[in-house]
Amino acid sequence: MIGATYRANAYDLKVNGVRLLADLTAAWPGMQASFAAVVPMMTAMELSVKQVCDGAGVTTIEIPFYLAFGREMWKKTRQDISGETLALWAAMSIVKWTARGLTGAVLQAIRTDVFNVVAPVVP
Repeated sequence: MIGATYRANAYDLKVNGVRLLADLTAAWPGMQASFAAVVPMMTAMELSVKQVCDGAGVTTIEIPFYLAFGREMWKKTRQDISGETLALWAAMSIVKWTARGLTGAVLQAIRTDVFNVVAPVVP
């Protein structure tokens, strides 16, 4: 059986500042490269969401909330979720954001125009 002292020592080794700095220093170039590769795609997506919002007459103060919906959609597409699964997830997300006060038609336009996701098939 593992005792409390062993666990405390193992935890101290894991969160040792020198070790954490070494791990982060080793990972930093890869982290920067990954971020640099993703930023142009994310920026293009956000610009498209803003264009849909502008076309729908969304007020400036509401745009961050529509961007949050767009980021959720973008995250799911980056997780290789697609097809009917993505359509169902988008429908649930639209219900969530509509309950928070956003306009369903604008959310649906973002879903369709920006992410090319159609409404789910209802049996």
